[in-house]
Amino acid sequence: MPDCLFCKIIKGEIKSYKIYEDKEFLAFLDIFPKSAGHTLVIPKAHVQWVWDYPELGRYFELVGKLARHLRRVSGHEVVRGLVYGVEVPHAHVHLMPNQTDEFDGKQLVADKLLALAKRYRF
Repeated sequence: MPDCLFCKIIKGEIKSYKIYEDKEFLAFLDIFPKSAGHTLVIPKAHVQWVWDYPELGRYFELVGKLARHLRRVSGHEVVRGLVYGVEVPHAHVHLMPNQTDEFDGKQLVADKLLALAKRYRF
C-alpha cells in the first residue's frame, strides 16, 4: 500500500531501528516508546488486522520468541503486549518490557534508539 507508514519502513523509505528481520516479518523499536525496548512486530505483507494475516501461527511464534528475548535482555519480568492496527492501518504487535505501569511515550533521539536497537537485536 503506497501511503502506509509501515510499508515505507519495510521498503527502507523511512528509517527504522530494526531488532529482527526475516523474509516475512520485521521488528523495530517504536520511536515513541512506552518503555525502553518497546518493539513493533509487523508482517511484511500489508494486512490491516493481525487476525487477517494468513500465517498467524508463525506470526505469534515470532512474537513469543521476541517477547522472551526482550524479557531476558531488558532484565524485566514483564513484557506487555498489545495487538493493533488502527493508528497505522498495518497489522502490528507492540511488545513493551517493563516493571511498572509508568509509560511516558517520550520520543527518543536517534543515538539512543540506535544504542537500544543494538542491545535488543535478536
